[in-house]
Amino acid sequence: MMTVVEWFLIITLCVLVLAIFASFIRLIIGPTIWDRILMVNLISIKVVLFIAIYAIYLDSTLMLDIAISYGIIGYLTITLLSKYIMTGGRER
Repeated sequence: MMTVVEWFLIITLCVLVLAIFASFIRLIIGPTIWDRILMVNLISIKVVLFIAIYAIYLDSTLMLDIAISYGIIGYLTITLLSKYIMTGGRER
């Protein structure tokens, strides 16, 4: 029998999947490149949250390490992509 906490974690994971899907739709519709970059950042953050909550559900510290690594990679990706777009695709 599942406890209340396990039900809450499963419901939270389902809501996060729906939120990621909604952000992905906004990523496709986004009128400017900056809106799209913002949505990529938001999806990255939501995936980190998903992995962290799933790690709590599984009681796995390895998954938390993966979430931290993914968060760092997401931050660096957004930073470098923004710099690339601001410079017009070339170094100055």
